[in-house]
Amino acid sequence: MKRALPVLLLLTAATAGLAHEFWVEPVRFVVAPGTSVHLRRFSGEDFLGEAWTGRSARLILFRHYSPGVASTDLLAAATAADTIQSTVTLRQPGTHLVALATNNALITLEAEKFSAYLHEEGLDNVLALREQRGQTSQPGREAYRRCAKTLVQAGTLSPTDTARAWARPVGLPLELVPEQNPYTLGPDAPLTVRVLRAGQPVAGQLVLLWRRGAQPRALLQKLRSNQNGRVLLHLSGPGQYLVSTVRMESAPAATGADWQSTWSTLTFGVAGKARR
Repeated sequence: MKRALPVLLLLTAATAGLAHEFWVEPVRFVVAPGTSVHLRRFSGEDFLGEAWTGRSARLILFRHYSPGVASTDLLAAATAADTIQSTVTLRQPGTHLVALATNNALITLEAEKFSAYLHEEGLDNVLALREQRGQTSQPGREAYRRCAKTLVQAGTLSPTDTARAWARPVGLPLELVPEQNPYTLGPDAPLTVRVLRAGQPVAGQLVLLWRRGAQPRALLQKLRSNQNGRVLLHLSGPGQYLVSTVRMESAPAATGADWQSTWSTLTFGVAGKARR
């Protein structure tokens, strides 16, 4: 226990104040058509984050994809004031998608703390590169950006919904795309999610599945994507779900950092029994 304590303290110090997962979620995941829904923004760990305090200038994309109609750009209205306005009206029945992306922020961590942070997040590729480059004793300078999507159900499900707004890739730098509509699934069903980087599938990407309130921990699964960028996730009971992933690569010189990380999430709800 005495040996484990310094490691635990190092991990805590390394990750304090960092964003980790960043996600968007509605006050309610299932509402009546015509309802105006406030979308909350959180950052943190274990699907228990705190309200994100980022300024409106951080947003570079904020868009609402409705079933069967053209998408709506929410960015101008959201950034009109210093605080982000994020209430969306879901007029059409069906499954709605809202996507948000931010620009970069910069952070620098001491060498040991940066290594501990990389280890905790499963970013073994960066650990290996730092060792190959002789950088393990150097601070880690990171530019990080966030991509977040949420699915909200308005009214009843329509089996003839050919628009499939919920399954639409929207061009995020790093994107999680479900291949089944979670609102058609039972509480213990499998869900296939595809990881896309700039629209292309990513193999070997670590993907995490969380369910709020799950015991003993909200984290349910950690899987690597296959050669087609797909992971097969297994839902575990009704509730609120978060799928998350993070990718880190060498940063362009213009960022002022050594590493570029991109965090991506998808949130949705699952009912107590299958819907038809």
